[in-house]
Amino acid sequence: MALEWRTPLPGPVVFIDGECLLCNHTVAFLAERDPKGILHFAHLQGELAAQWLAPADLDVGRGGAVVLIEPDRAGRMSKRSAAILRTLGRLGRGWALLAPLASIPGVPAVGDIAYRFIAKNRDRWFGRDEKCLIPNPALRSRFLEPQS
Repeated sequence: MALEWRTPLPGPVVFIDGECLLCNHTVAFLAERDPKGILHFAHLQGELAAQWLAPADLDVGRGGAVVLIEPDRAGRMSKRSAAILRTLGRLGRGWALLAPLASIPGVPAVGDIAYRFIAKNRDRWFGRDEKCLIPNPALRSRFLEPQS
C-alpha cells in the first residue's frame, strides 16, 4: 500500500480517545513533562487517525487503545502498555528508563492486562465527554488536527 496520501507526522504522535477524560488528563500530564514539545497528540476520532491507523486501532470502546507512532524510529507503532512505556520514555530523565521495558518479552502482555482493566473502567471512574475536549491554548498547538 502506498503511503503518499498520508499526512506527514512531525514527530512522535500519541493517539488518544478524545472523549475520555482520563486520556485528556494523560495528555496534560505528558505535555507538562515534555517542555521541548517532542510529543504531539491526535484524537482516535479524527482524520489523522483514520489515515494512519487500521480500523481495529481506532477502537475507543471499553478495550480501546492508546497508540503511539514514532516516525523518527522507522514508523514504529505501539499500542496500549507498550505505547505508554515508550511515550513516557520520550520525557527524558528518569522516565527514559521505562521505554526499554516495552521491548522485554512478556512485559507488554502483563502491562496490557492492567491497561485493559483500567480501560474497561475508565468511563465510570473518570467520566466521559460526548465531544473531543478542546485543550488549553498552550496545549492546542501540540494537537495535529483543528479543534472544533
